[in-house]
Amino acid sequence: MTDDQKVSVFDVAKYILEHFSPNSLTSWKLQKLVYYCQAWSLVWDERRLFHEHFEAWADGPVCPVLFEKHRGKFNLISADIEGNLENLDELAKETVDAVIKFYGDKSGRFLSDLTHVEGPWLEARGDTPVGIRSHKEVTCDSMSEYYGGL
Repeated sequence: MTDDQKVSVFDVAKYILEHFSPNSLTSWKLQKLVYYCQAWSLVWDERRLFHEHFEAWADGPVCPVLFEKHRGKFNLISADIEGNLENLDELAKETVDAVIKFYGDKSGRFLSDLTHVEGPWLEARGDTPVGIRSHKEVTCDSMSEYYGGL
C-alpha cells in the first residue's frame, strides 16, 4: 500500500466476507477477524492495513465505523459491506488470507474470549467494569508490541 492508496476497514471486511458462505459469518466474528488482520499486518508487514481504529468494547475490540454499517444484522453477506477489493495489494491479501486460515474456523465467542486475555484489549479497558462498553482506543502501538512479542 502506498501513501496515496487508502485501504479501508470496509475493503478488508468485504474481502473477508468473500471467503465465507452467505450468512455464515456473524458481525461479531467479522469484527474480530478484521482486528486480527490489522494486528498481524502491523507485525508481519510492518504497516497498518487500514486507518480506522478499534475501541475496547465489552465483547472485545470493535471498529465503530464498521459496526455502524452492520448494526442490527447478525449474519452478514458480502453485499452488506461496501468495500473495494482492488484496494488490497498482494501483501494485504496474503495477510488477510493467513488470518482467515488461522482464525476462520473459530467462533465469534472464541475470538472474543481470546481478545479478553490479550494485552491490547486489556490495556485499553483498564479499570472499565466487565460488561460495560468502553470507547477507549485499542492502539496500533499496543497491538504491534503485544503481537510482535508472540
